[in-house]
Amino acid sequence: MNKMTVKDVKDWKGKRVLVRCDFNVPMKDGVITDENRILGALPTIEYLMNAGAKVVLCSHMGKPHSIFSEEVKLNKKDKAKVEALPAEEQAAAKQAIIEKAKKDDLKKLTLAPVAKRLNELLGGKVTFATDVVGPDAQAKVAACKEGECVLLENLRFHWEEEKKDLEFCKKLASFCDIYVNDAFGTAHRSHASTAAIVEYGLVKTAVCGFLIEKELTVMADSLEHPVRPFVAILGGAKVADKLNVISNLLEKCDTLIIGGGMAYTFLKAQGGTVGTSLVDDEKLGYCKDMIEKAKALGKELLLPVDTVVTKEFPDPIDAPVEIETVCSMHIPDDRMGLDIGEKTRALFAEKIKGAKTVIWNGPMGVFENPVLAAGTVAVAQALADAKGATTIVGGGDSAAACTQLGFADKITHISTGGGASLELFEGKVLPGIACLNEKE
Repeated sequence: MNKMTVKDVKDWKGKRVLVRCDFNVPMKDGVITDENRILGALPTIEYLMNAGAKVVLCSHMGKPHSIFSEEVKLNKKDKAKVEALPAEEQAAAKQAIIEKAKKDDLKKLTLAPVAKRLNELLGGKVTFATDVVGPDAQAKVAACKEGECVLLENLRFHWEEEKKDLEFCKKLASFCDIYVNDAFGTAHRSHASTAAIVEYGLVKTAVCGFLIEKELTVMADSLEHPVRPFVAILGGAKVADKLNVISNLLEKCDTLIIGGGMAYTFLKAQGGTVGTSLVDDEKLGYCKDMIEKAKALGKELLLPVDTVVTKEFPDPIDAPVEIETVCSMHIPDDRMGLDIGEKTRALFAEKIKGAKTVIWNGPMGVFENPVLAAGTVAVAQALADAKGATTIVGGGDSAAACTQLGFADKITHISTGGGASLELFEGKVLPGIACLNEKE
């Protein structure tokens, strides 16, 4: 990694520092249910505070598009309510629903609970600005003393954040002398706070925090200089989501394991019958090409040999289901595959056991359902048991699964960014990384 880090800046004392964090944490009824992203940001924040910087933190939370969108779409239930009214009352009723949605978003997606938790973790040295670039933010940033920090309100309460608006970037830049990006989870986004503030030349010194430094060091280095055998595991629902990832990883790894919903398109491409399983028929040709590419490169491409099937997808997702296990190439016409079978679990685990570098992105099945989680559990267990290997979980659902299943402390590195990890696996340059200063 050749990007400057916070340790490459020699003097922080008295400097105003804008730190882009990823505080997009799961919430329920205003309570944070998983604070891993907050804890992950602490080393950088504490380092800057201890060095005497005036720290301004910023982050997004969720997708509050209703707040600034004039084209808010009603859900089916609300649409039915509106259409049941007399024509002359429908416009007002629709507007009332939209206004309520905006208020709900402001309430649900505020960063106030994050500020409260940060204040507890950082000894009462955090204040919360109730806006992003407005008068409250300006006043609190101006009042911020050395060794203290301010958390700005949700960046996405402004449409200008995602549109890279120049004037919005100027206002953010006015809060800092130095910019620090420590939000790997949004590093693949080219937004105002993740890249444009630097790209527009508004901040001259731009470096990464400890979290991004670790992500790049572990993941990028493992991809470019893996200790072999190198096994890559891809799961998840759609082939289309991982087209370039599959192609890029085939060129780097020794074995590519494919599970999850995307496996059924590969199985069908090989002539298998997959019942009502999820299939992307438009990508059958691509799957055939990847199978041939693996052969041409002398790489091993492993697909499920047996599959756990049900008659229908569980609704709700954790509802009880009746399952059976069948050959992956011969799934009955009225069944759908929702997890890998016992033989496949053993096959994949054995391959992982012999690896020295393993990366994994995407669950093996509908892991949210306890009956259909066995394949994902088996892969997580295999990574946890892989002695002497560098094991990397590329964020998203597979990271959530490892955490929920209690394997997090047995994995070398669990990424904080699902989308960013995928683009790194794909070989792309991430905007939030590219904009940072190079080391001399």
